[in-house]
Amino acid sequence: MAKSKYLAGKKIIPQPIPKGIKVTDLIDNYFQAYNAARLREAAQLFAQKMLDPDVTIGMSLTGALTPAGLGGSCVVPLIKAGFVDWIVSTGANLYHDTHFAIGHSLHKGSPFVDDRVLRKEGIIRIYDILFDYEVLLSTDSFFRHLIAQPEFQKEMGTAEFHYRIGKYVAAREKALGINHSSVLAAAYRCGVPVYTSSPGDSSIGMNVAAMALDGNGLKLDVSRDVNETAAIVLNAKKKGGRSGVLIFGGGSPKNFMLQTEPQIQEVLGINEKGHDFFVQITDARPDTGGLSGATPSEAVSWGKIDPNKLPDTVVAYLDSTVAMPLMTSYALAKRRPRQLKKLYHQLPELMSALKKEHNKSKYKVK
Repeated sequence: MAKSKYLAGKKIIPQPIPKGIKVTDLIDNYFQAYNAARLREAAQLFAQKMLDPDVTIGMSLTGALTPAGLGGSCVVPLIKAGFVDWIVSTGANLYHDTHFAIGHSLHKGSPFVDDRVLRKEGIIRIYDILFDYEVLLSTDSFFRHLIAQPEFQKEMGTAEFHYRIGKYVAAREKALGINHSSVLAAAYRCGVPVYTSSPGDSSIGMNVAAMALDGNGLKLDVSRDVNETAAIVLNAKKKGGRSGVLIFGGGSPKNFMLQTEPQIQEVLGINEKGHDFFVQITDARPDTGGLSGATPSEAVSWGKIDPNKLPDTVVAYLDSTVAMPLMTSYALAKRRPRQLKKLYHQLPELMSALKKEHNKSKYKVK
């Protein structure tokens, strides 16, 4: 009898895991079914296809990832290797990552503690991460001191804001002899633009708001962020390259990254088809609205994903704090570093190209 096409996959082999196995071998050969298999597919898609030189990769970060050390352990190595070209993050991830860069410590703890006692002792808890309340006050003071500097007394997008902040964070790390290298410091050094889709929704935004009460001139231009991110994606496609998104979590950063294609096609009226690669790690469900209407197949209906590229999409339903270290280790082992694209330094040119394409559009407002 002819063998069914549904039996063309590799056989599941229940062989013992050897001692001292490499992460790459573990993922390739022992992540065989369920979300282990989806994680294998995500790691392989990222390393085998998305890291080709012509692919521009955007990463979104949601959830309290940097307090768990994932900024320095995963995001920074990916930035330095040229495996991430632009980032959309919650402000909270950037704020908490700065604690490490300015000399503070966060500690492993238990989620099963009495928070009333912690409050009395001045201890902050993020699930099983514990740190002193003074860490917040010191970090707030650090950001307010920077925001008060003359170079911040103007309107700017969040990419420029984070780039300027990153310069000072990098200098503080150097002065303290800290080798952690925060996300903002690494992005500054590597020219990776970092955006926050909801700049008021974090302690950084709260401090910007507090300084505004005192007459500070900083204003964050969210419209510029929308257009710059669209310009990054359009540039990747117009130059004959491809665009990929690597999404950890969901929420506003995820949608902000994916809406670049509807912004290009629907709003600006520029002929485009959607992102070429889509990898998401999430614990949300589409039937409750938790995936924001953007599983890969749904995203096709919005123009966010090229319909011809659905085979190059993976959603793995698991904890980002489990997936990110495994995928980072896998990618660094499988691929050599890529040449840095340094997109931050190209933003004026990319915005000019976006405007030219929009001016040719039949949808242009007159």
